[in-house]
Amino acid sequence: MKATINNFQIDLSKPIDISIPLSNTDKNPIAWYIEKPEIEPVKFGDWVGKVSEGSSTNFNNIFFNPHGHGTHTECLGHITREFYSINQCLKQFFFTAELVSIKPENINDDLVITKHQIEKALNGKNPEAIVVRTLPNLQSKKSINYSKTNPPYLAEEAAIFIREIGIQHLLIDLPSVDREEDEGKLLAHKAFWNVKNVNNLNADARLNCTITEMIFVSNDIEDGNYLLNLQIASFENDASPSKPILYIIK
Repeated sequence: MKATINNFQIDLSKPIDISIPLSNTDKNPIAWYIEKPEIEPVKFGDWVGKVSEGSSTNFNNIFFNPHGHGTHTECLGHITREFYSINQCLKQFFFTAELVSIKPENINDDLVITKHQIEKALNGKNPEAIVVRTLPNLQSKKSINYSKTNPPYLAEEAAIFIREIGIQHLLIDLPSVDREEDEGKLLAHKAFWNVKNVNNLNADARLNCTITEMIFVSNDIEDGNYLLNLQIASFENDASPSKPILYIIK
């Protein structure tokens, strides 16, 4: 099936899924010191919601944390005192996107994605969304426990640059755009959303902009221009598990 979106020719039969599925196995990626997700059948006395246990249906409860258990999309409500929901902030779902591959620089024993690297990778382009694939791009990203590993992160200046050139949606294959232990500063989050005071939100904060973390982009997907379909579940929460899909533009 093919479609024309904003004058772009898109083959909708060839989606490129850059999300990581959520499971209750040890292969599920984890961040922020929590345990793996739980997916278990409901139990009422002797009744078990599982066909193999005699039920007519499979009927599972799922316990998970969107920030720590896989691909998720968050709004500025992640860092504000006042409640904001990703389900209310994200109202459009198709965007032009630029996929870039960047090897973070070693700065004071941290691995950091810098403004210069982002600027060089974009090379003057101003997409609606940027998809950052960090190098080396190992398969272990799909199953790693990031807790207490000090993963790479985005420099505050890089987040400011992304905001200033008008990019609305930032997607990255890391558990956070900020340092794992940063004393709660959250410099890149605040810079991207233009949040100056978490207790009293400024009028020019970017309510319609999102950050998507813990994606995975296979090595066989080339850097360049794509159409992004950013799909979320309808959670009234600061973040939702998500399924970002890329489509090749012709």
